[in-house]
Amino acid sequence: MQPFPADTMPSPELLVGHAALEQALADLQSGKDSWASSSAEQKAAVISELLEILPQIAKDWVAATAAAKGVTLGTPVEGEEWLTGPYITARNLRLLRRSLLKIARDGTPRLPGRPRVNAAGRKVVPVFPTDLFDRLLFPFYSAEVWMQPDSSHSLGESTRDFRGAKGDDSGKICLVLGAGNVSSIPPTDAFYRLFVNHQVVLLKLNPVNDYLRPIFECLLAPLIKKNALRIVYGGAAEGEFLCHHPAVDEIHVTGSDITHDAIVFGSGAEGAARKAKNEPLLQRPVTSELGNVSGVIVVPGEWSKADLRRQAVNLASMLVNNAGFNCNATRVIVTWKDWPQRESLLNEIRSVLKSIPTRKAYYPGAAERHARFLAAHPEAEQFGERQTQDDERLPWTLISGLNPNQADDICFTTEAFCSVMGETALPASTPAAFVDSATAFVNDVLWGTLNASILVAPSSTRDKQIGPAVERAIANLRVGTVGINHWAGVSYALGCTSWGAYPGSELNDIQSGRGIVHNTYLLGNVEKAVLYGRFRPRPKPVWWATHRNPHRVGQRLVSFECRPSWLTLPGIFWWALMG
Repeated sequence: MQPFPADTMPSPELLVGHAALEQALADLQSGKDSWASSSAEQKAAVISELLEILPQIAKDWVAATAAAKGVTLGTPVEGEEWLTGPYITARNLRLLRRSLLKIARDGTPRLPGRPRVNAAGRKVVPVFPTDLFDRLLFPFYSAEVWMQPDSSHSLGESTRDFRGAKGDDSGKICLVLGAGNVSSIPPTDAFYRLFVNHQVVLLKLNPVNDYLRPIFECLLAPLIKKNALRIVYGGAAEGEFLCHHPAVDEIHVTGSDITHDAIVFGSGAEGAARKAKNEPLLQRPVTSELGNVSGVIVVPGEWSKADLRRQAVNLASMLVNNAGFNCNATRVIVTWKDWPQRESLLNEIRSVLKSIPTRKAYYPGAAERHARFLAAHPEAEQFGERQTQDDERLPWTLISGLNPNQADDICFTTEAFCSVMGETALPASTPAAFVDSATAFVNDVLWGTLNASILVAPSSTRDKQIGPAVERAIANLRVGTVGINHWAGVSYALGCTSWGAYPGSELNDIQSGRGIVHNTYLLGNVEKAVLYGRFRPRPKPVWWATHRNPHRVGQRLVSFECRPSWLTLPGIFWWALMG
């Protein structure tokens, strides 16, 4: 179906259900100027209302997503739904409220540390831990945001990096096309537009999770009452209608690059021709987060057997979370060909994947995508094979020994978005040379610019050649988030870090998208976020697939984020330590 140019858009009466879309847009038109001109303190008060409601609907929220994904309540896997749904949403809201209240009082958010200039010449802003609670709940983790190299601000003017306390009196409508895989994405994407960009939001849910509409309508009722938000649903036709509606000023989409290109350039041969010429059909700003073939660079070193097992769990957890339906899941492990322990690590990964039960492949098209990867790589190893052709579960799949010189390999060019990950071994003269080569491989061969991770033992960071090579990798990786020793996806959960693609993609070569979300310190001119964690973490991270209590920890973390209290901490600590 060809998109409708704005000046030839058919009457809404011709498309079933579009009268409701017109009404939603009319409601937002009536509220946009009031919302834009409301103060930071007034917006913070709305967030307080949301945080009062969230605990009341959290269990229903988790029950709904668990049912849709085939997750049994009362099991550790239930914890994923607590953590990736209500917890991330509550934390995002709490940190946004804190920043807005500081803006109301002081004109700018208050950073948890002093910005500095690092060895790479970048201005670096510390953002995590945000407070004493973070230090207790996430010991030995830290995160920072790197500013773009061309940022003109000095350290003494760091507050100039912040966006304004509120917009002007002229409001705008942003169409947010929500993702279907992680339930916190639609509301937190909307929050960024509402509380950072000061726009009202038409939130269109993805058909995969539009069952959440009643829950979101309850949670977001204070925003709906102010005509600052409307929630709608529908398929491609409704999305197309809204993207080209003259009342929509801006668009934010979390999805695939294919969807993005259809929105911006149109579909079919005409759309392809426009894309080739970089002549967009859609003449309005579009921001996006569009997935990634996420690379994990394994820095060679002398690892103990416990290290090998620990990092195998770490790597496998990056894949199996949410049944593999994450844009930041491990897709390609990059190792050194001459590392003596390479095969030992792969064997440990195989052992871990064998021990993890398979999951329902709830996201549409998963079986077909899985089959495409198997057709390209019949040597792929599968763990937990499907019992029948109609079995909704897909086996965890490892494709090791990928040829790094075959740049067009499907594992390098296509996001699997299912239970598949690969491994490739690069030749290099030394471990340090490998790190440099692996950085170039992630940048130039793997598709996407969203995130990457680096696993490096303490002894390697102290090495006079390897340590500087790792620092070069952090600086030179062209991704929006770098995770050190941990899944870069954890940065998505922190909220205080920026989340989005590396800046600079052309519209007709969009890669992982444009723009950022989360970023609750409201920093501008962001290049990337960097998350640091211990190689040997203790206690065991609650997001690891072998943790026994994420469902208990997650529920308590939601209560804490909505109403921070010292009384909540002992229960969180107990169940986390018992993992």
